[in-house]
Amino acid sequence: MIPVYRPYHDDKEMKYLKEVIDSGWWGMGPKTSEFERRFATYIGSKHALGLNSATAALHLALMCIGVEDAEVISPAMTFVSTNHAILYNGGVPVFCDIESENLNMRAEDIGKLITSRTKAIIVVHFGGYACDMDPIMELADKHKLVVIEDCAHACGGKYKDRMLGSIGHFGSFSFQAVKNLATGDGGMLTTNSDEWAERIKKLRWVGISKDTFDRGAGNSYDWFYDVTEAGFKYHMNDIIAALGLAQLEKLEWMNERRRYWSDRYREAFIDIPAIHTPPVQDYMFPACHNFVIQVDQRDELRAYLMEHSITTGVHYYPNHLFDMYKKYYRELTITEEIWKKLVTLPLFPDMGDQVFEKVTDAVSRYFEL
Repeated sequence: MIPVYRPYHDDKEMKYLKEVIDSGWWGMGPKTSEFERRFATYIGSKHALGLNSATAALHLALMCIGVEDAEVISPAMTFVSTNHAILYNGGVPVFCDIESENLNMRAEDIGKLITSRTKAIIVVHFGGYACDMDPIMELADKHKLVVIEDCAHACGGKYKDRMLGSIGHFGSFSFQAVKNLATGDGGMLTTNSDEWAERIKKLRWVGISKDTFDRGAGNSYDWFYDVTEAGFKYHMNDIIAALGLAQLEKLEWMNERRRYWSDRYREAFIDIPAIHTPPVQDYMFPACHNFVIQVDQRDELRAYLMEHSITTGVHYYPNHLFDMYKKYYRELTITEEIWKKLVTLPLFPDMGDQVFEKVTDAVSRYFEL
C-alpha cells in the first residue's frame, strides 16, 4: 500500500539520539534548549517553547490570554485539537467559514463574527498554504484581538517574506509522526512576549518555578522549587528534541521536495476539469504538508484508489458537525459543501517517480472511465 504520509529520516536522527542516550539525560535538558534556540532563530521569533504536542501549545497560548466565557473565532475545517483547546480554557468557539480555493479563513469573513466578547482568532494555515495574514492582523489590531497561528501543517512555510508562526502573537507547531518536521510526537509554541514565555515555561512543567535540569545545572542539585499555579505535564524531552534537531537541519530540503511533488500533481491534473487542485497564491511560499484535491465523486475515487493499493485521506470532517460541538453550530456554506469533495493524495519527500506515477495514472484512469 502507498501511504498518505511517511516521515523521512537519514543517519542524523540516530546520531543525535545516541548522543542523548549516552548522556544519561533523557528528560527536558540541553537538547531541548538547543532545539528551542535553533527553532526560534529559524522561525524568527524571540521565544520557542518545546512541548509534547501542538494541542498543548494551543491550550497554553489560550490560557495565557484568558478566554474563559470569551469568544474565539476559528475554522471548523481543521483537526479537532484547534477547537478543543478553546473548550479546555472555558472559551466559546465561533466557527468561521473558509474560502473555497485553499480552505483558509479570510479577514472579511472573520470581521463579520467579531463582537464585544471576542478575545482571539485562531488561523489555520491549511495544508501549509498561508492565510492572507496582513488583513487579518490589521483586523486584529483594530479590535485589540490576539492572533494564534495554528501551524500544524505549516512548518517552514512563509507568508510573503515572513515565516509562518512569526506573524501572529503566538505560533503553534506540531511535530507529530507525519508532519513536515516529525519527531513522533511533540510541539512548539513561538512568541515574542517575554511575559507569556516565562509563564509557559512554568505551565508546561505543572507550575513549577524551575525545571529539573536548571536546578541541577550547578555543582550541587538544588532540590527546592516553588509551585506558582496549577500547570500541566506538557514539556518536551531531549529524545524528542534530538529528533527535532535532526529534522530541522533538513526541513528546507524536505519541504522543497513536497513543493516539487505538489507542482507535479498540479501539472498532471491540469487537463482534468473534474479535479480542483490547491492554487499557490502570490503571497504564499507553502510548506505543502498535504495535497488535497476537490472532486465530486470523492468516495468513489477513494474506493477505486484503494483497490489499486493507494491510500487516501479526508481532511477534515468539519468540527462544527461533531456531536459535542452542536451547541456551537452555525451554518458554514462553503465548509459544508466542500468537505464532501476533499481527497488527500499521498505526499512525502521521498515518494519517487514510481509512486507518483502510480498515483497520477490511477487518478487519471478513474476519470477516463
